[in-house]
Amino acid sequence: MPPVVAEVVRSGFIESVHHGSVVALGPDGSELWAVGEVHAPMFPRSSSKPMQAVGMMRAGLGSVITDPEQLAVAAASHSGEPHHIALVRAILAAGGLGPEALDNTPTLPYDQAAAHDWIRSGGGPDRIHQNCSGKHAAMVVTAQHNGWSIEGYRDPEHPLQKAIGAALAELSGERAEHVGVDGCGAPLLSMTLTGVARSFSRMVQAPAGSAESAVADAMRGFPFAVGGTGREVTALMQSVPGLLAKDGAEGVYGAALPDGTAVAVKIADGAARAATPVLVAALRRLGVPADQLDAVPASVVLGAGKPVGEVRAVAL
Repeated sequence: MPPVVAEVVRSGFIESVHHGSVVALGPDGSELWAVGEVHAPMFPRSSSKPMQAVGMMRAGLGSVITDPEQLAVAAASHSGEPHHIALVRAILAAGGLGPEALDNTPTLPYDQAAAHDWIRSGGGPDRIHQNCSGKHAAMVVTAQHNGWSIEGYRDPEHPLQKAIGAALAELSGERAEHVGVDGCGAPLLSMTLTGVARSFSRMVQAPAGSAESAVADAMRGFPFAVGGTGREVTALMQSVPGLLAKDGAEGVYGAALPDGTAVAVKIADGAARAATPVLVAALRRLGVPADQLDAVPASVVLGAGKPVGEVRAVAL
């Protein structure tokens, strides 16, 4: 069992703890420090979306869309706010396609206010409002650009997924030991937590004009597209200059500073509430100034609707 990396404090009392693993790599890929199980296979969930976008750029996505904000939403777990949906529609339109081409899981918008507005307008769960619709829109237009069938584009044996998998293997330096199905229905390839950190490090250090640089610059240039209102991933990239960051389900987070120093986090029980505090603590240990990290919203514990505590990282 990995060690405790976060505590849930309510009214001054520690009522719960979260176990987890953290790894930090230097720009040269060397391990600076590690806590827990950082060399065991795990599913990176949506923290792998930047790498998936790299695979699609290498397969010609950049010939279909040239707007970096659209590329950012292709690597996003967006909140389903109107601006996000407009970006996704623009990706599809660039390929002459509509929402009916998507084969992700129908849901309401992730953002609660956006979900309420959508319901009030008569809407319900659909594919374009699901938080992975940017990635899926990029997938279908990339498949179409290459003359590959859009039908079955989620199949791990589809040429599109093979191209994406090749990019993940190269960036992480690892071969996937396990193939699963992500929440949105797309293939999910395992890697180690070290592989996640290595991927982010390589992306921020890639030369200008490369697929890696294009994706990293798009995400850092348009952090709202990557998350949305009140989202920690958006706040992190807005607050820390040059930081590339991407959250994932089940308590996964990857990030890299402009010099290539990188960190990755996995909360053992999958609790998202612990991932950001632990990532912020890791960035503090790496020397990111406190005034930049203090701008990231705290993970609060509520009582009667008011803050009575927080989820805080244990000293790493």
